[in-house]
Order: sequence, then structure tokens, then C-alpha cells
Amino acid sequence: MEQRINAFHKGQKALSALYSLGTYLKNSMIDQELLNLIYYRVSQINGCAFCLDMHSKDLLAKGEDQQRLLVLNAWREAPFYTDRERAALGWAEAVTNISDGHVRDSDYETARAQFSEKELIDLTIATVTINSYNRINIAFRTTAGTYKVGQYA
Repeated sequence: MEQRINAFHKGQKALSALYSLGTYLKNSMIDQELLNLIYYRVSQINGCAFCLDMHSKDLLAKGEDQQRLLVLNAWREAPFYTDRERAALGWAEAVTNISDGHVRDSDYETARAQFSEKELIDLTIATVTINSYNRINIAFRTTAGTYKVGQYA
């Protein structure tokens, strides 16, 4: 598949707002590895090869267990995610999959039991941000496989 447009080169001004969200999230109280796990899971849902490549490399470089990445698509059935990770993954999925027009109260209550209001806002911003990147990469067919760990640090 051939890349249509290099949006990150040609659209730098347009994407500066997304970049500032990334800067904000790097200073969030939420653990960066948890944010990367969310980015990876949302990218699985959306089918964004570029983001899956990037976040899997970043997670593995930070010491994430390979098995957890391999079965992340079935995190509800796998025994090796913490309650906090499960709440974050459930929230990120609920915010990503809003085709029915809402986020269920049960998803909110589960997330709220693990995260403060500020953290929950940050989780939502993280989910919105990775969804935006996914859509840009999918629309313009950003080439996967070229990312180097820390490239966008």
C-alpha cells in the first residue's frame, strides 16, 4: 500500500494542536506505560498499522512483557492485567466505540473507581488523541515499520 500524503511533513501547522496534546499527556499523572498500552489497544481497534508498530516498539523498549501485548485484544479474559489497567482499557474502548451514541454508566463507574476525575479526563484526552492519530494515519496510509524507538520524543 502506497502512502497518499505525508501529513506529518506537509501538515505540521495543522497537527500542532495534536502535538500539544501529546506534550500535555507526557506530563500527566498517568503512567506513560499505561498510556502507551491504551494507545496500542485503541490502535488495534482502529486497525492503524503505523501506530501499532510505534507503540509496540515503545512498550517493548520500556520492558513491557511481550505476552501482554500479544493477547491485549482479549484483555478481559487474560489474567495478567491489573484492575487499574483493565479500567483504563475498558474506558478507552468505550470512548473509542461510540457508534451507539454513548459511553455506558458501568464503564464510567469502573474507570471512576480506579482514577481521579483529573486522571479520567487525561485518559479521555489520551483516547481522543490516539483516535485522531489513527484516523490521520489510516486516511493517508502512513507507512508502517519505519518507526524507531523514541523517534517522536
